[in-house]
Amino acid sequence: MSSDHSHHSHDGRPCDHEHEQEMLKKPAALSERLEILPDDIDPKHDWTRLNAHGVMNVDFEERVDFRRLHRYRLGRARQALRNSDLGALLCFDNNNIRYITSTMIGEWSRDKFCRYTVLTGNGEPHLWDFGSAAAHHRIYAPWLQPVCCHAGNVGLRGTIPPDQGLVKRAAQEIHDVLREQGVANMPVGVDVIEPPMMFELQKLGIDVRDGQQVMLDAREVKSRDEIMLLNTAAAMVDGVYHDIYEALKPGVRESDIVAMASKRLFEMGSDDVEAINAVAGERCAPHPHNFTDRIIRPGDQAFFDIIQAYMGYRTCYYRTFNVGKATPAHHDAYRKAREWMDEALSRVRPGASTDHIAAAFPKAEEFGFPNEMEAFALQFGHGLGVALHERPIISRLVSMDHPMEIKEGMVFALETYCPAKDGSGAARIEEEVVVTADGAKVITLFPAEELPIANRY
Repeated sequence: MSSDHSHHSHDGRPCDHEHEQEMLKKPAALSERLEILPDDIDPKHDWTRLNAHGVMNVDFEERVDFRRLHRYRLGRARQALRNSDLGALLCFDNNNIRYITSTMIGEWSRDKFCRYTVLTGNGEPHLWDFGSAAAHHRIYAPWLQPVCCHAGNVGLRGTIPPDQGLVKRAAQEIHDVLREQGVANMPVGVDVIEPPMMFELQKLGIDVRDGQQVMLDAREVKSRDEIMLLNTAAAMVDGVYHDIYEALKPGVRESDIVAMASKRLFEMGSDDVEAINAVAGERCAPHPHNFTDRIIRPGDQAFFDIIQAYMGYRTCYYRTFNVGKATPAHHDAYRKAREWMDEALSRVRPGASTDHIAAAFPKAEEFGFPNEMEAFALQFGHGLGVALHERPIISRLVSMDHPMEIKEGMVFALETYCPAKDGSGAARIEEEVVVTADGAKVITLFPAEELPIANRY
């Protein structure tokens, strides 16, 4: 076989590698979807049922349509950009990169600032990724134009000093894309950025603005596919809580529960176990938001928060248990936390406002804190999606003076907390809800109406 023939297929067409090199020589094509099509940004809600499918693809059921999901997310981002005064979005936040490009390379990249994407109103998204990941996208992400997938590096959080030129080079490449797409003279919205990168953009005359608000606008209403992914993620945690219920007994450590739950979640298909709070006994009040090697004891009150992602979509899901037995103070704390939760849930509906929901929660002083800042996130609501905290945020800290409207298709978590009067424990309950046309639909299904007693004596 001649060396020339080895570069071509049997029908004479260039092989993939040669074709890829040809594609990279072409200028970036303008988007075929410059017009935001109504079908692309239609969330296609179906409130007759909220499906939580398995984690596999099958040919006998319609499950998540990932290409429809990509068109929706990109359409929503373009719409939010069009509604702003920005010419482009420059995103370093992994959540926004995944939302716009439907790519991810691993949770290790989350804090490295090694990936970034540019979206203008005049073209396809450009993605700069970590070394060989760019070549991988050209093969496995056909929804992205190959010429728009670049290798990039802005210094790995300063470990390659800015004076070595990588940051300057990246800024110039970004500016070139803005110029090619006719928006170089318009403001650019950035979500998160390192100072050297911002300085280099400004040297090129780029007006850097806040782009995170634009992306949060895009992400606040979830599509049918996003809701299926969020519901499946919640179903995974339903099962883990049954495992925890069976495992909670004296001699087990908080860290043992975290290890068991993490293993189970990854077995079920989790992308990322972001964190698991495991808090027992006297550690419950005040809430430390962590876990330790504390040994569980008879009668302990213990609560857990499982924060994990399936296909990028996250859970935040608290449950409280007692081990073997519970005191009147434990039951009382749980009853109050449940009452506050039920009142908040009853106020969730399209058109409601976040201040009306937050008013269902007790004031900080009513459960032992001097002000709302110290009590923040204990009586709380927050949007869920590709990030743990999206819109809406529901809290007495901000909602009473700056209310936001609840919209159909939002997905958020509501959390309550009540310490036991004797300081021996605390109750923590969290429910995830989908805002349907008829109100809140709870998707966190492990029973929480009454205080569960694990391994009752």
